[in-house]
Amino acid sequence: MTITRIGLLLLFPALANVASGIEVGEKPNTPKLPGVPYVVHDGTRPQPVKVKSGGAVSVKPPSDALVLIGEKSSETWEGNTWPIADGVMTVAKGGGVRSKAAFGDCQLHLEYRVPAGRKVKGQAGGNSGVFLMGLYEIQVGESHTNQTYPDGQTGAIYGQAPPRVNPSAPQGEWQSFDIIFEAPEYNDGKVVSPAVITVVHNGVLVHHRKTLLGPTRHKALASYPAKHPEKAPISLQDHGDPIQYRNIWVRELGEYDAAASK
Repeated sequence: MTITRIGLLLLFPALANVASGIEVGEKPNTPKLPGVPYVVHDGTRPQPVKVKSGGAVSVKPPSDALVLIGEKSSETWEGNTWPIADGVMTVAKGGGVRSKAAFGDCQLHLEYRVPAGRKVKGQAGGNSGVFLMGLYEIQVGESHTNQTYPDGQTGAIYGQAPPRVNPSAPQGEWQSFDIIFEAPEYNDGKVVSPAVITVVHNGVLVHHRKTLLGPTRHKALASYPAKHPEKAPISLQDHGDPIQYRNIWVRELGEYDAAASK
């Protein structure tokens, strides 16, 4: 068994290891979300309907993808030291990791697993997340039996929108996300087109071109900053739980008829 350890310790503000303390059924004193009668991390919001899926949809990377975790370990990440063994990377306490490569509009595939036997309650025990551009979080966690505030459950756009349905698999089983992310467009410091995201969880559509309110925030309403990078790394969150990842690859989204310009 070959184990590769990656990176140097870096601190990522967006990946802060926070616990909410908000219970299901509780309405916290947080800002109201636009367009819905709920506040950020609203424990009174309806739980997404459970859907039994076929589990992880494992897709081999296409030829134009950048493989971040594959059959062989590679030095594609930086940040905290997370061990990689036989193509599986496990979250280690001490901070998150981020890809060395930066991305804007992209297609992301990843597979994850909450180890069997974890004691999970709310946001504790089985928590991680994937951040597009290091800023926009799709929640990773244990939502097969565990309940939490809906905009913090697995597949949620954290603090903004719960998944349409809940196709989560049990602990110990591999699961998958396929994500299409469109970065925001700016002109003279103003947002002319907000970020948009589509998410498929275990083969089930849970977000369809959902407009993002801005970069992820905790207990606060997201909004766009005056300055925003065109590209930035993909980050994985350390929330203190040994979530496992495998088969992560990314494709940059090209334009139609791109070959004509070459």
